[in-house]
Amino acid sequence: MSKIEPRLKKHYDGYVRRKLQEEFDFSNPFEVPKVEKIVINVGVGEAAKDQKLLESVLDELGKIAGQKANVN
Repeated sequence: MSKIEPRLKKHYDGYVRRKLQEEFDFSNPFEVPKVEKIVINVGVGEAAKDQKLLESVLDELGKIAGQKANVN
């Protein structure tokens, strides 16, 4: 089974890191900052009371993030 690399990770590793290294004159590629975590937050308001609406919001977040949304 082949692992699919996320599009934004591919762009960051292939293009952005190289440009950052050139712009800030990093001599070592390990000096270039890495993206460690991305947080997507949604205020649900009335959806917190309506289970069907909350499920719709969670479904949309799942499509955006590519993984199941976590409710806190």
